[in-house]
Amino acid sequence: MTHRGRESGSAIVEFVLVSVLVVTIVVALIQLVLALHVRNTLIDSASEGARHGALLGTTPADGVARTRELIELTLAPRYARDVSARVVPDGAGEVIEVVVNAPLPVLGLLGPTGVVTVEGHAVVEPALDGTP
Repeated sequence: MTHRGRESGSAIVEFVLVSVLVVTIVVALIQLVLALHVRNTLIDSASEGARHGALLGTTPADGVARTRELIELTLAPRYARDVSARVVPDGAGEVIEVVVNAPLPVLGLLGPTGVVTVEGHAVVEPALDGTP
């Protein structure tokens, strides 16, 4: 058998092997970008919820509701299941802290729950007359 005969069809095998590797890398990069998008969206929603809860005339519960609303609009309702808020004393006043525990997207938007924990903070607006 000649040298050319032994290599017949090797380009097809090489193409398939390289294609599988390239597709795997591209899918992994897309999944990483999706995980970062989910994390950044959760951080933004928690921060916005904290800002809303820190407004004069609102409560931390209002901040939780706003955070849940934003997460449900941008991601999915299952990401908004574990949202909490509390008032934290600070040196000069108080700070609203909104905490979101959400799933880590491992396969698409599916993944184990409670893996990603993000926080949002905002300074509570004091009343002009000095009352809390």
